[in-house]
Amino acid sequence: MELLTIGAFARAVRLSPKALRLYDELGLLTPARVDPLSGYRLYSPDQVERARLVAWLRRLGMPLARIRGVCELDPADAAAEVRAYWAQVEADTAARRSLASFLVEQLSGEDNTMTVTLKYAVRTDQGLVRESNQDVGYAGERLLAVADGFGARGEPLSAMAIDALAGLDTAIPAGELLNTLADAVRQAGTAVREYLTANPADECSGTTLTAMVLSGSRLGLVHVGDARVYLARGGRLFRITHDHTAVQSLIAEGRLTEEEAVSHPQRSLLVRALHGKAVEPDLALHDALPGDRYLLCTDGLHTVVPEERVREVLVSEDEPEEATRRLVELANAGGGPDNVVCVVADVVPA
Repeated sequence: MELLTIGAFARAVRLSPKALRLYDELGLLTPARVDPLSGYRLYSPDQVERARLVAWLRRLGMPLARIRGVCELDPADAAAEVRAYWAQVEADTAARRSLASFLVEQLSGEDNTMTVTLKYAVRTDQGLVRESNQDVGYAGERLLAVADGFGARGEPLSAMAIDALAGLDTAIPAGELLNTLADAVRQAGTAVREYLTANPADECSGTTLTAMVLSGSRLGLVHVGDARVYLARGGRLFRITHDHTAVQSLIAEGRLTEEEAVSHPQRSLLVRALHGKAVEPDLALHDALPGDRYLLCTDGLHTVVPEERVREVLVSEDEPEEATRRLVELANAGGGPDNVVCVVADVVPA
């Protein structure tokens, strides 16, 4: 069978030679042969189908590491993986759609959204290994928040971050919600910096901070670090935050899979946190629909308990209090290697 040059193969599968070289480096699409003298990559016609699949998945925006996994599956499992990926894309798109709708309503002077309220519970646990608890949570009528301290000064810093947001547990106009959240995180960052200046430590200390504030029928989200927010809606579970970690950056670049990240030696290395230096938080706006259930949790839960088990608990338990209890139990049943805090909140009609 005659082999194709990289140029001919690129034209056949509608991928650029540059993309093919990258996919070769990542082990995603290895040439059938590399000329030992010229170094030219040569491809077999049998590789066209796989290359076209890669091209289609890239057009969907799927990360390269995830594409590599899909390509190794049988057709039925590959279809299920694409379906799961697209469900997450739709959840992310829904969040941006909510922000766009909010802006249209604000600019046009129209706001016909219904008012909802929250039914909530919070639970924290030291775990089975740590000597102290540096995780702090807060749940109120409008504010939900979790913080995970780290380093020698982590315990006071996480409490300080939550205290900086406590004033947001009040009525805030929807038009001011995201700016108010951003200001509160800046204030928390200032408090952390001043504390660390007055109480220096040999090792890096700081805290993560993730919070949601209800205004009308919308939830404003602010996020720094590797705590997570999950949304349970219609029996499905969606993660609506992105971990600010080194391994998550590698996943996004297609250089690491989710499975590889679980055992990666730097899986807890943060690239964003409140630790005395300026940081830009993630900000988003979400529709709060009756029947929705939100979970805010620190990594003491999500690095130990698989997402499917989390989903089962959130879907099966009627009361937020019982859901938080079961989630903490699962974290400890998995060895309890870290502190954990969980906030579960149900959206209900006012």
